[in-house]
Amino acid sequence: MANGQGKIATMKMHFISSGTETAEAAYHVLARRYGHAALDVANVIVALGGDGLMLSVMHQHRGLPVYGMNRGTIGFLMNEYEVADLPERIAQAEETAINPLAMTAETIEGEDYHALAINEVSLLRAGSQAARLGVTIDGRERLGELVCDGAILSTPAGSTAYNYSANGPILPIGSNVLALTPIAAFRPRRWRGAILPKSAKVRFDVLEANKRPVMADADGRGVRPVLWVEVQSEDTVEHRLLFDPGHGLEERLTREQFV
Repeated sequence: MANGQGKIATMKMHFISSGTETAEAAYHVLARRYGHAALDVANVIVALGGDGLMLSVMHQHRGLPVYGMNRGTIGFLMNEYEVADLPERIAQAEETAINPLAMTAETIEGEDYHALAINEVSLLRAGSQAARLGVTIDGRERLGELVCDGAILSTPAGSTAYNYSANGPILPIGSNVLALTPIAAFRPRRWRGAILPKSAKVRFDVLEANKRPVMADADGRGVRPVLWVEVQSEDTVEHRLLFDPGHGLEERLTREQFV
């Protein structure tokens, strides 16, 4: 958001709480102090909770910029919680725009499933045996058989989440790439994943879908069992995040690599 007293004077904030005791207490303090605008007249959403709430707010309320304040645990996507000078902080905040991934999946019953993912799309084994996946990128087969516990396709914004826990790379914001990371890969034994252009269309075919069931998950919204999954960046959808100056998403992604 641009600086300026005019921006502060016209600011209308809509507060959303995660519902925890800590978040609810903050909600009531801030709403009383600054006023709580209805969504249809607000020009910024203030999310009070953790990263789970931030993802939920971005999925449900597109268009409006979101300024998060940490009333949860990790709070990677959140700013520090302070009651004072909130309009000034929001007016001076740095904005980061990110595009989600669009996932299309077909279940073994022949039903189609569509979802957007801001962090990642994951394929996870849903049975006792390892999954067998075929991986095709832009219509070209790259792996005829990937035997694993699953696979992750991550955006830069989500690269420090599940992707990083699975030993995937941290991607700089604005790098226009995606991370494809296996989970506990058995074959190819030394395959550690790939960095793909943002424009890539990735297809996973589930081999032996009945014997080795696999579920597909987009930011915590899952469907199972699936026959195939296609994933690509959805550039027509844009999410706007606000961060305090010097603490933007790019700085946070860099900092995560030195801890």
